[in-house]
Amino acid sequence: MTTPPEPTAGAFSGREHQLPVRIYYEDTDFSGIVYHANYLRYLERGRSDFFRMVGISHTALAKADTAFAIIHMTLDFKRSARIDDALVVRTTYDRVKGARLYVTQRVTRGDEVLIEAKGEAVCITLDGRPRRPTAEMLAQLAPWLASESE
Repeated sequence: MTTPPEPTAGAFSGREHQLPVRIYYEDTDFSGIVYHANYLRYLERGRSDFFRMVGISHTALAKADTAFAIIHMTLDFKRSARIDDALVVRTTYDRVKGARLYVTQRVTRGDEVLIEAKGEAVCITLDGRPRRPTAEMLAQLAPWLASESE
């Protein structure tokens, strides 16, 4: 019996961050299909790993009284994932407007799209008030944002 190779750490392909995710027994429901709410966890991992890889630390943000909260998420479930599947969470940050960050994500299995997601996050203080991202954070994100022509 051959075991599929384990996923590796996240990486970038152009503007798109790609985070491999393996499906384990704990991710599935009684039918062996990934429980729908778990996709939100995978999407969060993709967004967090994107930040980490461009040098934005959630720990440092917290020390600077800054965090992010998802205020809107649209999900389009297209196909189901099952135990042992190797998925990729694909994340692009599209634009920043004021305190808001707009993100597009897909979860794929090979060439097959399982989930498409559009999200809106707001930069906040730790007590929940909106705030603009710092100039340093904007500089770290700038190379990864969509150009006006996209």
